[in-house]
Amino acid sequence: MEALRQTQKKYSSRAITTAIFAGFFLILIGQQAIGKGLILGTVFGIVNFVLMGETLPLRLGKSKGKTYLFSFGSIFFRYIIVAVPLVMAIKLEQYNLFSTMLGIFLIQFFILAEHVFGLIASARGKQV
Repeated sequence: MEALRQTQKKYSSRAITTAIFAGFFLILIGQQAIGKGLILGTVFGIVNFVLMGETLPLRLGKSKGKTYLFSFGSIFFRYIIVAVPLVMAIKLEQYNLFSTMLGIFLIQFFILAEHVFGLIASARGKQV
């Protein structure tokens, strides 16, 4: 469980730090809607990521039917959580929809980027 929390902390910290700096920069150059959307999406993406990790241990040791229902309910609830910033970005002019979507997926981007860079580094190490 501690490894899970460390992983959540690592990627969430990277995502929110990037979103805050990029959002602040965008706001400074006059793109308030894009900056606010990026930060909004990232916050809800982090909440989704943490909820996903917190529900994993709850599925262990249960029957197949209960695990299926709990997993389905968890996914449905997390979809509702992620829908909140999307609806806000659609309804309110102060948030940009595309930057909100980017913020929601920022954690997944960092996870993927770390693995890609790791593969590239290991491939270069084998060539030398």
